[in-house]
Amino acid sequence: MKNYGLTWTDAAGTPRASVVAYDQPSADRKKQQLEDGGCTDVEIRPVKLGERLEPRG
Repeated sequence: MKNYGLTWTDAAGTPRASVVAYDQPSADRKKQQLEDGGCTDVEIRPVKLGERLEPRG
């Protein structure tokens, strides 16, 4: 199974990154939730198990 993380910019303009890994359908749902909540620049990125994404700055 491939794992995915997300990076985004929250509504206040702060760059964020997920600390959990998602499967593809879950990552797609999370992306939609973030966008619906006013977040921008939401990006799904492949990650290795145990890898932690850094927020884009």
